[in-house]
Amino acid sequence: MQSPELPNIDADHFRRPDLARLLPAERATHPPRILLLYGSVRERSYSRLVTEEAARLLQAMGAEPRIFDPRGLPQPDGAPEDHPKVQELRDLAQWSEGMVWCSPERHGAMTGIMKSQIDWIPLSVGSVRPTQGKTLAVMEVSGGSQSFNAVNQLRVLGRWMRMLTIPNQSSVAKAFAEFEEDGRMKPSPYYERVVDVMEELVKFTLLTRDCAGYLVDRYSERRESAEALSKRVNLRSI
Repeated sequence: MQSPELPNIDADHFRRPDLARLLPAERATHPPRILLLYGSVRERSYSRLVTEEAARLLQAMGAEPRIFDPRGLPQPDGAPEDHPKVQELRDLAQWSEGMVWCSPERHGAMTGIMKSQIDWIPLSVGSVRPTQGKTLAVMEVSGGSQSFNAVNQLRVLGRWMRMLTIPNQSSVAKAFAEFEEDGRMKPSPYYERVVDVMEELVKFTLLTRDCAGYLVDRYSERRESAEALSKRVNLRSI
């Protein structure tokens, strides 16, 4: 029955938000599963070094981090979806409950390597969006002064992938000066910001992973059939 106050609402699919569903009694007890992506294949890749430092921090905070190596990943649409590196990336994306994206800034933007990885993660599998409801932290490194171009672009992509992007972020300026010869990051305000970002990511993941499905449950999509939703969100033919 339609409400006279809301004549355009389909009452069968309208829901009042329920606090109890945001605070489930049963919660997962396994370590938060975090996938980390970086955007350079250089032998001394500073985005990789920051990512490795982030993974150590995540491990110490009780999470289970896994880093994807982008070497050998083909360009989007340049290989079939069953390519081993594509399957590896997609399997990790499905496994994860949160992600870290760290890109160098090149020509004022994220690198093509970073974008290729994100492009290979499907926006939809049938009517299911594999990334929606997962948490996301964004970071960048640059060779010059501090910039936020790459992290701003990564935030746009995270929103497009329907991820819960945390408020904090990290931008490491003059990255060549922030690491020891052995690849470990030097103590500095930049390092402390990486610690902050990983801490916040773990907190947000613990807070949201058990109710992620409810957080992204939408009125408009409840009104659509699974078949209609699949046709609308499936972009494989584009």
